[in-house]
Amino acid sequence: MTAVKGSGDGSRVHSNAFKDKSKPADIRASNIQAGKAVADAIRTSLGPRGMDKMIQSANGEVTITNDGATILKQMNVVHPAAKMLVELSKAQDIEAGDGTTSVCVVAGALLEAAEKMLQKGIHPTAISDAFQRAATKSVEIIRGMSVPVNLTDRESLVKSASTSLNSKVVAQQSSLLAPIAVDAVLKVVDPQKPSSVDLKDIKVIEKLGGTVEDTELIEGLVFTQKSAGVNGPKKVEKAKIGLIQFCISPPKTDMDHNVIVSDYAAMDRVLKEERAYILNIVKQIKKTGCNVLLIQKSILRDAVSDLALHFLDKIKVMVIKDIEREDIEFVSKTLGCRPIASLDHFLPENLVNAELCEEMMTGTGKFVKVTGIQNMGRTMTVLVRGSNKLVLEEAGRSLHDALCVIRCLVKEKALIAGGGAPETEVAIKLTQYAQTVTGVDAYCFRAYANALEVIPATLAENAGLNPIATVTELRNRHAEGETTAGINVRKGAITNILEENVVQPLLVTTSIINFATETVRSILKIDDIVNTVQ
Repeated sequence: MTAVKGSGDGSRVHSNAFKDKSKPADIRASNIQAGKAVADAIRTSLGPRGMDKMIQSANGEVTITNDGATILKQMNVVHPAAKMLVELSKAQDIEAGDGTTSVCVVAGALLEAAEKMLQKGIHPTAISDAFQRAATKSVEIIRGMSVPVNLTDRESLVKSASTSLNSKVVAQQSSLLAPIAVDAVLKVVDPQKPSSVDLKDIKVIEKLGGTVEDTELIEGLVFTQKSAGVNGPKKVEKAKIGLIQFCISPPKTDMDHNVIVSDYAAMDRVLKEERAYILNIVKQIKKTGCNVLLIQKSILRDAVSDLALHFLDKIKVMVIKDIEREDIEFVSKTLGCRPIASLDHFLPENLVNAELCEEMMTGTGKFVKVTGIQNMGRTMTVLVRGSNKLVLEEAGRSLHDALCVIRCLVKEKALIAGGGAPETEVAIKLTQYAQTVTGVDAYCFRAYANALEVIPATLAENAGLNPIATVTELRNRHAEGETTAGINVRKGAITNILEENVVQPLLVTTSIINFATETVRSILKIDDIVNTVQ
């Protein structure tokens, strides 16, 4: 039965009301499209056979990377919903450090699933709540298939680090970088707090020259600058190290004051005073027996003047100047000493003993290496080498991902299979579970389960396999009860992925599922974008 139209402008009101009704749906569609676009942009870089992206910044600087968080961070994203996906990969990077690409790909697939259900007329809030329940169930399933790992089992840790490195540009060197990452993290774990690792205690120094194979783990300190003295010692055995925060240079007046010297006698007096002032400091340094001096960078005046360097060279002290403020904390933690802020505190008991401090040559520059430090703090230094800037930066980022993977295992000591195995397993178990629920939930659970299969499908696609055939075969294997069957990219077939040593930390996968679901839920709940007045 049709309603009779009234005369006048009733019909116009009706059409307006109708238009307003469709607005939330349009906004939602636009948000979902934006989210999917971002996910599609980095889909190709997933997995060991993923492609790399070349990012060119406005000033012409080029970055080559395969790390999802790096790509998205540098992308110029305008749409507010697309920005949420960039934030999502950042959150994953902070929480787990790895899986930054996967988390966006999963979110994109979930958005697509949600879009299909919205078209069927299911209410967004119903979808959102069902997705939340599905995520909780998925995490439960994944926990069920995880294998506990012991931190003393070095082999398992190396396996998971090399899995993370295999999808990077430096995959060939994973056999070298993975043990470095494992050893570095295990050395800085504090026995008092066994479940937390602060990655600030591992300093990754990138130095141009050599190849990635020359990367080394150093128990000690590395300074990227060369020693400041001209004729000073380049190698000091049985070093006594002092870390100072005061300057060995003549004091200056305040910013806007100046001293006017009118005659030669006064000038001579100024120079004499300067000399006496510096000599006094140098004598004090000599008295303590210090032979390696680390000087913090100073803003207002030179940290160490030429005259002071001349004196220090004479008393055979190796000087390393311009240590950045933010590095002071790391240096003092490594040496196990406090920085000395004034000359009165420069006493023998505040110095640190080390076996050896020497200046080393690298390709183009020099650096100073301190080893054999007494009572060394729990810190490590990794010196990454590379033949060009792009490879070097990517090696640094890949190493950071590997360190994060080991940190995840320290936080939550459990491993699961990689290669799309957990996602397929969850998809199958969720579909079975969906048959036990009634109503709209069943639809949503099934859609959620199908969406998770995007990971194995993308892995297969990037490896040049037929995605449909591969995922069907994978599903079949899992249905027969092979929970660890995954895509073996090297052989282009489906094998038991644990035998291939493709493992990843449980925390990475659970946070992928939780974060992606959370983001998709918040995108679904938005029904309007309001621009502010200002």
